[in-house]
Amino acid sequence: MSIEKIGKGDVMYLKRLRELREDNDYTQEFVSKKINMKREQYYRYESGKRDIPLDSLIILANLYKTSVDYILNLTDEKSQYKKSS
Repeated sequence: MSIEKIGKGDVMYLKRLRELREDNDYTQEFVSKKINMKREQYYRYESGKRDIPLDSLIILANLYKTSVDYILNLTDEKSQYKKSS
């Protein structure tokens, strides 16, 4: 079974990723260090040239205090999910 791309959501996902970074006044250099990679590699993720690994998405969601679903444009709810006990 193949996994299909998000389609039209791809553009929104890239836009949302950049907006979150800019809204927090972070540079690509700062964010790339937070997810342990070079700025050039992070640039490829933000520009859509490469897919972001799940572990990096989780770190970004925590950094921006939001959810992976929000970053991926699967929801418009910006707040983080509450952890279940």
